[in-house]
Order: sequence, then C-alpha cells, then structure tokens
Amino acid sequence: MEQCACVERELEKVLHRFVMYGHQSEERLDELLRSVCELRGQLVTFGVQDADLSVLSQTMAQCCKNIKETVQLLASRHKDIHGSVSKVGKAIDRNFDAEVSAVVAETVWDSPERQKYLSETIVEHLYRQGMLSVAEDLCQESGVVIDMSMKQPFLELNRILEALRMQNLRPALEWAVTNRQRLLDLNSTLEFKLHRLYFISLLNGGITNQLEALQYARHFQPFASQHQRDIQILMGSLVYLRHGIENSPYRSLLETNQWAEICNIFTRDACALLGLSVESPLSVSFASGCMALPVLMNIKQVIEQRQCSGVWTHKDELPIEIDLGKKCWYHSVFACPILRQQTSESNPPMKLICGHVISRDALNKLTNAGNLDQDPFSCTGRNTVSPAFYPHS
Repeated sequence: MEQCACVERELEKVLHRFVMYGHQSEERLDELLRSVCELRGQLVTFGVQDADLSVLSQTMAQCCKNIKETVQLLASRHKDIHGSVSKVGKAIDRNFDAEVSAVVAETVWDSPERQKYLSETIVEHLYRQGMLSVAEDLCQESGVVIDMSMKQPFLELNRILEALRMQNLRPALEWAVTNRQRLLDLNSTLEFKLHRLYFISLLNGGITNQLEALQYARHFQPFASQHQRDIQILMGSLVYLRHGIENSPYRSLLETNQWAEICNIFTRDACALLGLSVESPLSVSFASGCMALPVLMNIKQVIEQRQCSGVWTHKDELPIEIDLGKKCWYHSVFACPILRQQTSESNPPMKLICGHVISRDALNKLTNAGNLDQDPFSCTGRNTVSPAFYPHS
C-alpha cells in the first residue's frame, strides 16, 4: 500500500498541474482575445485612413508580441507537465515489479474447469456492479452459460439500487414488503428505515404534506415496539412543519447521508437473502492479492539471495503467514467428522485432549453411550474436552 501511496502522490501532482495549466491558459487566452477585439473595434471606428499609421503599426506589433509571448509561455508550461507525467511512470517502475510470475503457479489456470470458474466469478462481479451488457458479452465470448434464475436477482437488485440513488423509494419498499418475513428472521431494520425515509421526504414538502404524512405514519405501527423512540421523534417533527423542519430541533432528519446509508443497508440485506456476501468475491480477492503480492515478492527475493531450496514449492499454501487486516478475516467451516454435520453456534466444535475436534452433539452422544473413556479416533487413554474456536483463515 505504501507503493500505491507514492504513485498516487505523483499522480496528484500531475493532476494539480493540469488544472492550474487549464486555468492559466484560459485566463491568458481571454486576455489576448479582449485586446484583439479592442484593436479591431478601433480600426472599425476610426478607419485606416484616419488613423496614424505609425501608431497603428506599433499597436499591431505589440499585439503580435503579446500573442507570441503567450504561446511560448503556454508551450513551456505544457513541457513541464510532460516532465511530471514521466515522473509518474518512473514512480510506477520504482515501486512495482512488472514481473510477478515468479510467485504464481504457472499451471493455476490451465484446467478448463478452473477457467470456467474464473469466468463465472467475473460475470457475477459484473452483474453485482450493474454492468449487465458487459457481462452478457463476456458470457458469449467465453462460452459461459448463466442460468436466468441466477441473473434475475442481480437484475432486480441493481434496478432497486438505481432507483434509490435517484431517491425513489417505491421499488425498495415493494421489495421489502414482499420479503418482510425473511427480513424479520434476519432482524433487519430495512423496511422501517425505508418507511422512515419516505416519511422524511414528505416532511420536506412542508405544511402541504401534513395530512399525507399523518396518514403515512400508520406504516410505523408494526415497528412500534422495536423503534418507539425513532417514531416519537418523527411524529414530534410534525409540529414544526409550518416553520420548516430545517429551522427546528429536528433538522438532523434532513441529513443527505441517509440515502447512502439506505443503499448500503439494502445491499447488505438483499445479499444476505440471496446467500451472497456483501462484497464481490472478485473484489476481495483482488484487494487481498494487492496487499500480499509485495510481501511475496520480497520473500521470493530473499529466498533466491540465500539460495534456500525447497522453501518455495508453488503449492496451495503460502510459505509465510501474511496479515491482510481484519477486513479479510473469515471464519473457516468445520464439519464434525463423526456426525458429518457442519457445526454452528448452537452446536459448536469441542476439542478433545488428544487434539481431535468434534461437534458438541457428537460429544453428548459419546458421553451418553459411555464411550468417552476411549478416544473415538482410536487414540489410547482417557479423554477430556475443551471448547474449540473457529480459526481465522
């Protein structure tokens, strides 16, 4: 990330110079245009015959001189910008290694099956980003067939998100009402916040929307127990409609960041209902690779300098542990080797003294059957248990 910051600083310098160059060029050219227009006006008004030719010659010469100086100045400043642009390229070469194949397994994408998985991952990412036409073109060129049942949720999600960005709440409200029970199972606040935001949009209309706002307040009834305080604040704001909410103690209700928040909440809950992560797996993988690649390059260089053989084997595991930050921490999935069931919060994994891990349900069954004295994995000796936690991967 430090390398990216170095390149970004150089790029910001170039952009700043471009902006300054544009403003200065515009000012100088406008100044020249005004002087030429004034000279033209004098010639039209007095005429060539009435004007003193010596004075006219001096004026024209001065005008040409100003034009020439301006062109030279702008050309010189433009040349300086070229120097700044070249510094960006040098910063990229200095901070990044163009050859990264040394830390990548050459045969990682040779399998047609893996290529198919990669194409499907890219297509899913494009659908998430709303780039539907690009995704369709990629499907045609790569031969990937995406079922319509997979496309439809992304189409609907992007349609609703686009409406929310245009501050249109109707599609999102209809979706939330349709999926109300599933959202309640997730303890989601999406539907209430959508109704709250629609109510605030009515408040923006002033006293003319007072009756409509009062009628719409009935939508808050199902959420009275969970959001009582918020509902009280919304109803109290009606008192200040005549003078304007922006001039009242409730002016915080009009903050514009609520629209960005509702987009994030909708994306999170919609992805949860679809069984998808909030962030695209491709985006997470790319970000993780950007953080891990410099470390791997450094390790590869050290290994080559010290002539350590057998350390770098291009297997699935990395030669060292790389800290990608808490954002990239994910819990691994553990399935009980006895019951063949995935563990959960209600049925967590338990570690035996011999080091094996089983689920608590399996432990209870072994205890009830009196088999805990003997390790179920044929290890000798008696066994005790302790809680086992999911390791971060």
